[in-house]
Amino acid sequence: MAVVFNGVSKLLRPNGIISIAYVKVNNYSTEDRAYNLASLKRGTGGRSSFNGIVATVFGATGFMGRYVCNRLGKCGTQIIIPYRGDNYEPMRLKLCGDLGQVYFHHFHLKDEESIAKSIKYSNVVINLIGRDWETKNFTFDDVHVEGARTLARLAKKAGVERFIHLSALNACETPKKVILKNGSKFLASKARGEEAVLKEFPEATIIRPADVYGQEDRFLRYYVHPWRRQGTWIPLWQKGEKTVKQPVHVENVAAGIVAAVRDPDTAGKIYQAVGPKRYKLSELVDYFFRVMRKDENWGYIRYDMRWDPLFQLKVTLTEKASINFPIANLHWQRIERECVTDDVHPDIPTLEDLGISLTPVEEQIPWELKPWTYAIYQGNDIEETILPPAPPKVAME
Repeated sequence: MAVVFNGVSKLLRPNGIISIAYVKVNNYSTEDRAYNLASLKRGTGGRSSFNGIVATVFGATGFMGRYVCNRLGKCGTQIIIPYRGDNYEPMRLKLCGDLGQVYFHHFHLKDEESIAKSIKYSNVVINLIGRDWETKNFTFDDVHVEGARTLARLAKKAGVERFIHLSALNACETPKKVILKNGSKFLASKARGEEAVLKEFPEATIIRPADVYGQEDRFLRYYVHPWRRQGTWIPLWQKGEKTVKQPVHVENVAAGIVAAVRDPDTAGKIYQAVGPKRYKLSELVDYFFRVMRKDENWGYIRYDMRWDPLFQLKVTLTEKASINFPIANLHWQRIERECVTDDVHPDIPTLEDLGISLTPVEEQIPWELKPWTYAIYQGNDIEETILPPAPPKVAME
């Protein structure tokens, strides 16, 4: 007869001799000994499965993070979401995965202990943390350089296999100067952030997105906001005729990030997340207002920002008066980035090299801008036919 108690097996033999043996009766992970979760894959795929990936997603509560978490949960990834501030902010991300697949952990970007706890059991770390404007607590370098460096260093120390870092297209140490004397501090800090990440984690994958549009973005909603206009007139630097953009849909970028996570061959590479076509900024903005039925009859006029001192004063006062978030995301750093042409290098792979089918602008933007359509709730006559707006013309460079 054998009895097991607290891992000790006692075997009572017929001759009265008792033999004692130690038996491992549990298989639990502890703080000091974490098991390789990748070996515990379960299921055939989908949210109710576990694909062996435990991903810590920094910046998950932002615009891009919600799409990335949904994509990760959809393929059976266990997600750890570090957050700061109110715990109700990341609450809705619980639905990205099945029961027990999404965890939350409070952290601060300058608290290394909290970061280390967030990535302790992960084999993938994704850094989506970014800032469009500086605050009294965080400068661009604090977030894009030192913060990214800390995440990469601690991930390497914890033995993380894959590190994905979201940068920005046009990231350059000395960006082109258009309006501001020293160019875009945002783009310069993003370039230094890439260098810091690769120094700490050479196998990291860098994703450089262009202007990203989608639900609750800061691209389409930036241009359609009334504060960005002067009445029905919209000012653009040199009327937008000298700037070329290649915007990309957020779903495409999220799909590219998840594809990079699952493909080990992407380690140490840089990818450009750009849309399928290039357009002049003037053509894009005109198209946005055509979609919203705000044409010349409505009063739409696009003009050169350089000759409007009132708008320039408006940007400066908005920037100074904003305590936390600039009204309509209107500030000089955003204006400066708006004027920089998207520089896509032919020798750097894109999302298409990750197997992503890109979404054309004319297929998605009418749906995104539908709530801003002029007189949308006034109805139309039965016999009235509304033709779709003419698509934007592709830039000839």
